Amino acid sequence: MNLPTSWTTAAIDRIRAVYSPALFEQAGQSLVESLSRHLARCQQSQGPVLPWSDPHTLTAAALASLEQYRADAMVSGAGVSPGETTAAAVSQFDRLVQLALANSINLHDPRYVGHQVPAPVPLASLWDALGSAINNPMAVYEMGPWVTAVEQALIRTLLGQVGWQYPASGGIVTHGASLANLTAILVARNVRLGTSWEQGLAHGSGPAPKLVVQADAHYCLARAAGITGIGTSHVVPAPLDSRRRMCPQQLDELLAGLQRAGHPVIAVAASACATPIGAFDPLEQVAEVCRRHDVWLHVDAAHGGAALLSRRHRSLLAGIDQADSVTWDAHKMLFVPALCAFLLYRDQRHSYEAFRQNAPYLFDPAVPGLAEFDGALRTMECTKRGAALGLWGVWAMFGPGLLEDLVDLTLDLARVFHEKLDESADFVPLHEPECNIVVFRHLPARLRGAPPAVVGEFQRRLRRQVIEAGDFYLVATNIDGQAALRCTLINPLTTPDHLDALLETLRATGETLLGEGLSG
Repeated sequence: MNLPTSWTTAAIDRIRAVYSPALFEQAGQSLVESLSRHLARCQQSQGPVLPWSDPHTLTAAALASLEQYRADAMVSGAGVSPGETTAAAVSQFDRLVQLALANSINLHDPRYVGHQVPAPVPLASLWDALGSAINNPMAVYEMGPWVTAVEQALIRTLLGQVGWQYPASGGIVTHGASLANLTAILVARNVRLGTSWEQGLAHGSGPAPKLVVQADAHYCLARAAGITGIGTSHVVPAPLDSRRRMCPQQLDELLAGLQRAGHPVIAVAASACATPIGAFDPLEQVAEVCRRHDVWLHVDAAHGGAALLSRRHRSLLAGIDQADSVTWDAHKMLFVPALCAFLLYRDQRHSYEAFRQNAPYLFDPAVPGLAEFDGALRTMECTKRGAALGLWGVWAMFGPGLLEDLVDLTLDLARVFHEKLDESADFVPLHEPECNIVVFRHLPARLRGAPPAVVGEFQRRLRRQVIEAGDFYLVATNIDGQAALRCTLINPLTTPDHLDALLETLRATGETLLGEGLSG
């Protein structure tokens, strides 16, 4: 076959070189070996949890790696010259891998007790790698038959955990709880306001629609209100009880007041559990209130949904089966890599209410039975990766018992940590944990009686010193307007000894800060 004259032999050789199975094999072996060594170092806490660098410095280093490529290309005449050996390419690959690992936060270090992002089961990443290599997008079934089947199998399995059954109930997989929550609110809006998808919202024609959310709900729900046209100023926080859970009695009064004023209520969004301290709303009572007022109930169980897999802890979610929709992240407490989130519906028909569109170049009307498997009909994404392969692989290899163990261990660890804080004169736990989130303050004797602003600034500076030193990684939050420290026990290799070391690190760092005159 005669190729176009513009196709040079060198260009064809370069393309064949980068697509070489031999190069992929050797680079893959090098990557697995590097990651294995990296995981071993992390698990033994060899090195900082966060190798802190100024973002401008790291960006300059990333740019330099691209400039180095350009310099090499100027010498060789191309990025991958015909004469470059596989060994040289693998060596360059390994150098870049080491650069990435040296500058990444180490979630597999047991001293990582920070955000709600787990140390994932390492094998799950290999399943994700499989999905990346075969690259089956999921807009339509025929472009991703196996990854679609995997998602359907997991959706039906998780529906059963909620207390629902396929085919009456259904769901989708999407990239994160923010998209799942947005889609759920969009569906609730379209169901409550029948022509809103086609006609939009006309706020000037009467009392404005409202979205009622748990007062501590994740900010993505306010974003959903803005994106769907409800408007962030029409998000109404539902009052909380003394444990920062949605108060059913006050919710009842709130809904009654909104309806008397003529405001259509799009939905009530409850939390299981809420981000600040991990509080689980009393879903049975909340659902009863929503039924009485004929209001859609959405439960954001992105973090806490995994408790359904625990025989000891599933009671935290009692009543979730009475919701209309549920968000549940696998990349939190199901311990797989980000992003993998499930949006589940009690009534499967509602899953088609989000996007009432037709795309004849994608969807084949000759096979209408495939509509359930054509993901783009029901998700925000058109091209979507096979996000559930990691969870499918772990579940298929080890079963739900492993996931139950991971949930139980990390929730138990939070209670152990709370006890340690409670027994320490210089630490103040701010709540009794329901899940694996623990919020507290370090209050040395020299700060007792200090103004709240001073105590809050001490927590913030204490946390910054600890994470930049690389000793531990924890985060800060605000409780009742004052800064506090927050840990999520989401690495199953963290032990009580690590928690003792964390308290000692906070004490030592706090002494240094106070010596610098912070208390004044």
